[in-house]
Amino acid sequence: MSTYGLERISRTIPHRTPILLVDRVTEVVAGERMTTRKAVSANEPVYAGFAGEAGDYSYPIPLVIESWAQSAVLLAVWECPNPDVLAGKVELAGSIKEIAVEGQVFPGQVIEHHVQLVKSLDGTAILAGESRVEGAPLLRVGSFVVALRDVTELPAPTLSIPAPALAGALA
Repeated sequence: MSTYGLERISRTIPHRTPILLVDRVTEVVAGERMTTRKAVSANEPVYAGFAGEAGDYSYPIPLVIESWAQSAVLLAVWECPNPDVLAGKVELAGSIKEIAVEGQVFPGQVIEHHVQLVKSLDGTAILAGESRVEGAPLLRVGSFVVALRDVTELPAPTLSIPAPALAGALA
């Protein structure tokens, strides 16, 4: 079984430090399932300012969910030809449902994410899975929808500032 590190992950999804929250792919069966790992460290930005006490604080669950979702996107696009991951195609998260938090993770521990592809159709994938720490349940995800779209299909970004906020900024 092959493992893949940050180089392969960075060629597959556009996330970069500090928001890249997957360190290693330990198992992949393209189009079926993937197992990834995320080592939680006291040196991460979320623990800045804790001055040696970071080990007393659990890793935020929204970041655990984001890390699992990045693993799901990795599985969904693992075989998609995209020579420039920072251009061309974009991954759009559609929804995430049936999340159950079953534990905590602390600096020095490793999260193991398990993702399964439930269904894939026309560039849209439905995935599900779980995360574990030292074999214990941490997170369950009932379904996650991700769509792969060409960047040219997306509307151009616009800056919209509500009139009262704009008036206060100009005063």
